[in-house]
Amino acid sequence: MKVSGKHYRTIWVNEDGWSVDLIDQRWLPHSFPVENVRTVEGIATAIRDMWVRGAPLIGVTAAYGVAIRMREDASDAALDAVWDELHATRPTAINLRWALDAMRDTLRPLPESERAAAAYARAAEIADEDVELNRAIGRHGLEIITEIARKKKPGEPVNILTHCNAGWLATVDYGTATSPIYLATEENIPVHVYVDETRPRNQGAHLTAWEMAGHGVPHTLVVDNAGGHLMQHGMVDMVIVGTDRTTANGDVCNKIGTYLKALAAKDNNVPFYVALPSPTIDWTVRDGVKEIPIEERSPDEVSLIWGCTEDGSVTQVRISPDETPAANPAFDVTPARLVAGLITERGVAEASAEGLAKLFPEKAKVAA
Repeated sequence: MKVSGKHYRTIWVNEDGWSVDLIDQRWLPHSFPVENVRTVEGIATAIRDMWVRGAPLIGVTAAYGVAIRMREDASDAALDAVWDELHATRPTAINLRWALDAMRDTLRPLPESERAAAAYARAAEIADEDVELNRAIGRHGLEIITEIARKKKPGEPVNILTHCNAGWLATVDYGTATSPIYLATEENIPVHVYVDETRPRNQGAHLTAWEMAGHGVPHTLVVDNAGGHLMQHGMVDMVIVGTDRTTANGDVCNKIGTYLKALAAKDNNVPFYVALPSPTIDWTVRDGVKEIPIEERSPDEVSLIWGCTEDGSVTQVRISPDETPAANPAFDVTPARLVAGLITERGVAEASAEGLAKLFPEKAKVAA
């Protein structure tokens, strides 16, 4: 994707050949800082404090964190320690574990003298693979949008509701839920996106809206609780969201509030789709509600809110009484029965064990 006419990925290796540059997303849309990260501790902070976020990008960032550590210390002990350190940063996104496992599996058989170079090469492969997976998701999702557009009046847009940010900022490029939207725009298919603000961190208002504006996609920001109303009045043709972990049975774990959107969509016969690359599927989990750990983040994210003042400065203000405690579960689980389809790089799967097994028989067989 482009920012002010220049192509960017969300993360890349610096010109020095080993440190990592990444977009610090905490300050979007008010500023566009690029941070240079030179330590594993810095990578862990970037993941934990959400300089980077989105399951695919978290995984890629962690992979580069392993590479940085291998440059410093390529021993088995260091490899195991960096796995543990980075895995502890965000417990819900399965791509984190997947990427760390991929790095360890690649590096463990190699002599220490070869590990640093191999680590950077494997991290780059994971980043490039993510781009291609998301591009393929876009092509399959585009078919759904195209079919809906055929039933509309000429020039009438396909109205899409999103939740949180599953855009290029959540991946290396293209995004998951946004990839079909971007491809539809490039194909001159009229679309309009209702962007959920997505409390408490407002990733929809801050990030998805910024992406839509930058790509020229018609969009409208709505409060989180407006989705059901819009669907009741026939203003939404489809919902597309991303996911941080999907079970082998098709349950979907995503940003808190996703479950409520799925319930409203089901009640109003609006198809609810989830876009995901296959590394987001956790083949070891069958019941998302019971088995997926839900990250509980700081209550300050609920009680405080960031914004830009009239003079252009970014500041944080409190929106609740000092004495009022807050709870902050970061994710919820949408049962497979509410999902119209899982848009993957191999096609659109039914949200079930059988549907996923048809597209990924090699993974399902191993997991069985």
